[in-house]
Amino acid sequence: MFTEFIVSNGGVFFGGLGIALAVFLSGIGSAIGIGIVGQAASGLIIEEPDKFGRSLVLQLLPGTQGLYGFVIGLLVLGQLDAGMSLAHGMYLMAACMPIGFVGWQSAIAQGKVAASGISILAKNEEHSTKGIIYSVMVETYALLAFVISLILVNAVSF
Repeated sequence: MFTEFIVSNGGVFFGGLGIALAVFLSGIGSAIGIGIVGQAASGLIIEEPDKFGRSLVLQLLPGTQGLYGFVIGLLVLGQLDAGMSLAHGMYLMAACMPIGFVGWQSAIAQGKVAASGISILAKNEEHSTKGIIYSVMVETYALLAFVISLILVNAVSF
């Protein structure tokens, strides 16, 4: 019974699984990263509420990975078809993996770096841009994963 299901619906099943990987993993990573920065920023805002705007920039940075995964998920969703081949669905799932996995891990790492940037902001506001730069360096790898997923989703037509 399961074999019949995979043979007849495997393409759309694996394509949908790819969407889930891209959106869920990158979204979970972003939520964790944003939470890490939010905890650090909340401590700062108690003492210095005027630094809210600068701390918010640092908190928003780990959220981009979730957006990248969401965009890839939407692009794959546009290609899903009930009659698509198993090979097509598995290919789309593989195309979603770079942003899913890299987005998940880089968002958490970026949250840790951005939380350290909150410390820079707390101690020396003139140097707070350096904390943003450090955090953006982690973003580079999420962006590379997004680009490769984007290329893979659109590279092969079945």
